[in-house]
Amino acid sequence: MPRSRYPETRWAWVEIDQGALRRNVRAFKQLLQPRQRLCCVVKADAYGHGALACAQVMRRSGADLFAVATVGEGVALREGGIKEPILVLNEPPITAIPELLRYQIMPSVYTVEFALALGEEAVMQHQVAKYHMAVETGMNRIGVRSTDVVEFRRAIDFHRGIQCDGVFTHFATADEPDGWDFQLQVKRFNEAVAAMRDAGFACGIVHCNNTPATVLSPATGCDMVRVGIGLYGLQACERTRARMTLEPVMSVRARITRTIRPAMGEGVGYGFTYRVPRAAVQICTIPVGYADGLSRTLSNRMEVLLRGMRLPQVGNICMDQCMFALTQTSRQPVAEAEAGEVVTIVGRDGDAEITLDEMARLRGTINYEVACDFGMRLEKVYL
Repeated sequence: MPRSRYPETRWAWVEIDQGALRRNVRAFKQLLQPRQRLCCVVKADAYGHGALACAQVMRRSGADLFAVATVGEGVALREGGIKEPILVLNEPPITAIPELLRYQIMPSVYTVEFALALGEEAVMQHQVAKYHMAVETGMNRIGVRSTDVVEFRRAIDFHRGIQCDGVFTHFATADEPDGWDFQLQVKRFNEAVAAMRDAGFACGIVHCNNTPATVLSPATGCDMVRVGIGLYGLQACERTRARMTLEPVMSVRARITRTIRPAMGEGVGYGFTYRVPRAAVQICTIPVGYADGLSRTLSNRMEVLLRGMRLPQVGNICMDQCMFALTQTSRQPVAEAEAGEVVTIVGRDGDAEITLDEMARLRGTINYEVACDFGMRLEKVYL
C-alpha cells in the first residue's frame, strides 16, 4: 500500500486487515442457526484492534448487537455512529445511569439497588430502560445466583421504568465442553431460565456461548452467541483450532531507525544483558518497546522478521525501543540492514510468520492479552 498511509511521526504501527475481519465475522455467522443472533464483543478497544473501526466492519458483515465492558466504550460507539444495540457486560455504578439512558446503552443487571435506580431515572426521563440480567452459574464473578433468579425478578419487575431484554451467563471452561464444570454451568443456566419463564417472567434474548462454546458446543447457543477473540482471527483454545480456520487480523511492524556495528564484547541496552559476540554483528534499533505492548519479559528471547529472515531481538527491551541483531557469516552472507527498512514484529513477511500465539507462549500468557497490549499506544493502520 502507499507509504503515505503509514504513520510518518513515528516509525511503528499496528496493521488491521479489515478483509480478514470481515471474513471471520461471516465465518461465525455461518455457524449460527436460523434466527440466531450474533453479538460481537468489542471491549478493550476491540481487543486492541480499534473498537469503532472494527464495529463498522462488523455491522456491515452481519453483527446484530455489540458488547462492551464499560459505559465509556459504549458511548464512543454511539458517538461514532453505531446504531445497533449495545450491551455493557457488567453492572456499572449507579452514577452511570444518566449516560446509559442518554445514549440508549443496555447495562447488565444483578443488584436490586441498581435495577430500581435505573427504573426511577428512566421514569423521570419518560423512558423504559432495557437491561440484560446476568446469572451466576459457577464462575463466581458477576450475576444473580441461579437459585435466586425468580426472587430477584419479583423484587424489580414491578417497576414500569425497566424491561428485561435478555438473560445471560458466562462459561469459565467452555474450552472443555465435555467436562463436569461446563456441563454444570449449562444445567444451572437452563434451570434458571426455565424457572423465570415458569414464574411468568420474560427473558428476552437468552445467551451464554462465548467464542469457544460457539465453536465447540453449538447446541447450547440459545438465542444469541457472544463472539470475541475469534472475530480477530485468534483461537480461544487448541480445540477450536482444529474445528475452525480463522485469519489473523493484527500485524505489528516498525521501521529501522538506526544501525551500528559495535566492537566485539560491547554491550547492548540496559544492563548489557547481551554482548556482541563478533565484529560481524550489526545492531539495529526499532521504535517499539514495552510501553507499546512488547513485554520486557521477551528480552533476548523473541525474534523479528526482516526480508523474511528470523533475527534475534537482543538486549533488554526498553520502554520505547528495542534492538535486534543481524549477523554476517561466510556461509550465509546477507545485505546489511538499512534505516527505513520494515521489520515485522507480529505478522507475515514472505514465507515466515510470527504470531500472537507464539508471543503469548513466550510470555506465559494468552493471545488476548498480547493483542490488547499492542493496541494501547501504537497507531493503527486499516488495510
